[in-house]
Amino acid sequence: MDSMALTDTASATANLRVSQTDAAANRLKAAGKNREEVRQAAEEFESIFISQMLGHMFKGVGNGEMFGGGPAEDIYRDLMVDEYGKQIARTGGLGIADTIERQLLSLQEVN
Repeated sequence: MDSMALTDTASATANLRVSQTDAAANRLKAAGKNREEVRQAAEEFESIFISQMLGHMFKGVGNGEMFGGGPAEDIYRDLMVDEYGKQIARTGGLGIADTIERQLLSLQEVN
């Protein structure tokens, strides 16, 4: 695969991450007074944050010879990191979702 295709793939991945972050931020803003809706939005935001953090960690890990490397491995690694982020957030996460949920609920009480 040529360098132009790799650049396009990296650009598409970066654009996807930006759109996911924007969608999570918009969902946080639109979260209603339903506590479950607020919790889901907070967990989604935390999962994207964790995925971003893990993604940077995995950038330092080289492609494995066992799987042949290449651009497909990079794409599937990004998908795997996204799933890791979702799973970590679902199972307690870093506590970011709890803080966001508390803040959103307290802001709603003020209004």
